[in-house]
Formats: sequence, C-alpha cells, structure tokens
Amino acid sequence: MTRLILASLAIATELPRVDSIVDLGSGAGFPGLPIAIVRPDAEVLLVEARERRHHFQRAAIRTLGSQNVRAHRGRIEELEPEPAHLVIAQAVVPPPRVLPLMLPWLASGGYAVIPGAETPPDPGTHLGIAGFEVRQYREPAGGAVRTLWIGRKR
Repeated sequence: MTRLILASLAIATELPRVDSIVDLGSGAGFPGLPIAIVRPDAEVLLVEARERRHHFQRAAIRTLGSQNVRAHRGRIEELEPEPAHLVIAQAVVPPPRVLPLMLPWLASGGYAVIPGAETPPDPGTHLGIAGFEVRQYREPAGGAVRTLWIGRKR
C-alpha cells in the first residue's frame, strides 16, 4: 500500500493544476484517491469496470469522508463520458489504444496523462491531440524513475 500511495502522490506533484480529473481504469483507486486527497480543490471521478474494485473505491471514499471524489462502475467505452480538464489512464491498455478512449472524457484544451516507466509511453500521434510533453520524476524514498506523457486536447 505504501508504494501505491507514494507512487500516486509523486504523480500528483507532476500534474497540471486543474479543477476536474478523471482516473480511467482506476483499479483500487490509484492514483485517483491519493490525488483527490492532496487536491481537495479538484473534483475527481474514478472509473472502474470491475465490481469488486469499484466497491472498494466506494468504501474508501466513505471511510475517508471525501467530498471531492466519486466512483463510477463501467467500461470506459460504454459509459457516458463526463469531460474533465485532466484524464489519467494508468496501465489500462497499451498507450496507442488508450489515447482514443481518453479523448471523449477530455474537455477541450484538457490534458491526457499516461504514466509510464523510465522509458516514456508512446501513444503515437492523434488528430485530437495538439501537442505533448514528457515529464520525468522519481518516486519517493529512492524509488524508480518514472515518466508522464502529457498531451493537450485540441
């Protein structure tokens, strides 16, 4: 748990400041739940298809008393998108496949974020993305070097 929480907090420090975030394929709520905790001014939506993990998310939200985070259960491509200013998708499907899934969830000018290992993810080019940058960071406590691919929606 410590590694997941610290890794999520490291991601949070590298993200642009926005008022709405969607975490697609959020699993047990990582990185979305820790991001919601350190960014109380942002509304965070966790999207997860697996029922057991969705129920865990809801229990965690209740236990934490978080007012700025919600959990939706369903497949990314089947739910009605709720566009946000930042959409993050960590380990959902390979980057070239996840980027098109992210676009309907992104508000115009919003940020698509794909976390990666030391070698940055390569989602390829997409007409819906105006430009991108890669940020490199190190996980806390001497952790691994990681990267974030951050693209901007047209």
